Amino acid sequence: MFTGIIQARGRLRRCEQRGGDRRLHLDCGPLELAGIKAGDSIAVNGVCLTVVEISGQEIVVDVSRETLRCTTFARLAAGAVVNLEKALLPTTALGGHLVSGHVDGVGEVLERVAVARSLQLRIQVPAELARYIAAKGSVCVDGVSLTVNTVDGAVFSCNIIPHTQVQTIIGEYRPGCAVNVEVDLVSRYIERLLSARLPDRGGAGMTAAMLAAQGFNGGD
Repeated sequence: MFTGIIQARGRLRRCEQRGGDRRLHLDCGPLELAGIKAGDSIAVNGVCLTVVEISGQEIVVDVSRETLRCTTFARLAAGAVVNLEKALLPTTALGGHLVSGHVDGVGEVLERVAVARSLQLRIQVPAELARYIAAKGSVCVDGVSLTVNTVDGAVFSCNIIPHTQVQTIIGEYRPGCAVNVEVDLVSRYIERLLSARLPDRGGAGMTAAMLAAQGFNGGD
């Protein structure tokens, strides 16, 4: 588990093709790696990966075909800068929100606009993920915990403060940029639990009528 608070920016040094999947060699830059060993987890652009080798400030991770299919990793090339976060500890402050590191899909940056010292982004997600994103809820973009400002169909907007622009790769986003998106895991589990109670919903997902039928009262 992770919090979506990026601890450092690293760089992809080398990418090896390994029998249909890939092995990545990452320079972790200023990230504190004391205590990290083979078998530990680290989030790279929001993707939970297992460290298989470590030497100084370089780690080696394997990326499966499934991860290549549902993330931006198939597009990563040597020299790419990446967001890094070590796994959550029981003593870690939960500054963002609970992030699993299991990316749901790839979104696209549609627009970046300067608003005072902040940066406002509009990001489009795959249609099947749109129902999990709510205004003032949380979403994880390339490993960064963000608060959703507005939602319009499959497009949401968020505000990026100067600190986040500098400490993560978000400051480098441009329209057309592909990003890893993980929706709030709570919304996914709620839908799954309700679908078990109402199995024949025709893939409609959560609706106001369905919630009302289960006794949920949102108030006046």
